[in-house]
Amino acid sequence: MKIFNFKIVSPIFGFILFISVLSLQSQEIDILIKNGHVFDAKNNIDAISDVSIAAGKIVQVAPSISDKNAKQVIDATGLYIIPGLIDPHTHVFVGPRPGKFADGFNSLSPDDFSFKSGVTTVVDAGTSGWQNFPQFKSQVIDQSKTRVLAFLNIAAQGINGSEEIGLTKIEAEKRDINEMEVDKTTEMILQYPDIIVGVKIGHFKGESWAPFDRAIEAASKTNRPLFVECHLPEYSLQDQLDHMRPGDMITHSFENIDERMPVVDENGNVRPFVLEAKERGILFDVGHGGAGFWFDQAIPSMEQGLWPNSFGTDLHRFSMNAGMKDMLNVMSKYLNMGMPLKDVFLRGSYYPAKAIKREDLGNLSPGSIADVAILSLRKGEFGFIDARNNGIKGDKKLEAELTIREGKVVWDLNGLAAKPFKKN
Repeated sequence: MKIFNFKIVSPIFGFILFISVLSLQSQEIDILIKNGHVFDAKNNIDAISDVSIAAGKIVQVAPSISDKNAKQVIDATGLYIIPGLIDPHTHVFVGPRPGKFADGFNSLSPDDFSFKSGVTTVVDAGTSGWQNFPQFKSQVIDQSKTRVLAFLNIAAQGINGSEEIGLTKIEAEKRDINEMEVDKTTEMILQYPDIIVGVKIGHFKGESWAPFDRAIEAASKTNRPLFVECHLPEYSLQDQLDHMRPGDMITHSFENIDERMPVVDENGNVRPFVLEAKERGILFDVGHGGAGFWFDQAIPSMEQGLWPNSFGTDLHRFSMNAGMKDMLNVMSKYLNMGMPLKDVFLRGSYYPAKAIKREDLGNLSPGSIADVAILSLRKGEFGFIDARNNGIKGDKKLEAELTIREGKVVWDLNGLAAKPFKKN
């Protein structure tokens, strides 16, 4: 019976395979990227290959794809082709209000900074809450070419702060907690399940654990990760990690400020409870920002096995021109700190996609949205800065040569996709 099935099914399968290959060969291709080094962790690809794109989606990744039916061919010889980068920590609820993050001038327009660093997806880190997320969606998310996702803050107004005049500290804290409504937060997440990828807790100075508990409850009810920022001075680092579940994310992981105990102790050792949290499945995001990344924390952590899961930039008005600069600068720091290139790429694309439970992103699978970054690895003498203005020297630096978002070129540093100029 086994032989009979093989003899009947095998030719049919072979014919189907032949038709499929024939169909791929005859399909019109919008963009064909040739001769680049493709790295796609989800599909275990780490080799010189071609990538074809049509109708905004990946068609094929193969060692050699004919350019016969290609409208545009891009030669990526000597360059890396990877899935579009994912920045899981940004503040992009930009608006007119001076000194504010929510609908404020302290946030940034995502398209102004994403594509030039190979980023095709950003996650806003709780700048909005259930009360003002609809405004954020209509004002920024719906207007952006960058894919903008969000962690919804358990605080009703996100990173807005208490603005009422005349409230005491206790009154303001009580008001803030009363507006941290699990049901309202859950409702908003379920209304926009493709955009809101998790719940955020941070920027709370009270002693009550109610905000943390409510954030976890909302995350649990919607099957999403909790994103924990360290601006919680009354909570110890160990207590924060102990409250978190496997798959939850903590950011500003390598910060060294008075507001929170650093992960590395005064003797240069990563604290045992931090390593235990990592083993338990807690995810550590860089969260570089203007003050969130220190070499005296990051380097010993690297050496002792506490590697970040993602390279969140904490992009905002005060970090973009400081030590952080952009996501590729953060990735280049880790490359020069000794992290292998494939692990850097992994933490820039597929790992954050898995962390936010969006495994449709961060890969080059046939049929997936064609978000692609083509990167060069420059060799030379470079300098990298942390949040305390300490610098290290390096000999490698990643740079975005070309970025494709939904099958369209949105950034082209050196004209890889440009038509050669011909003088009349």
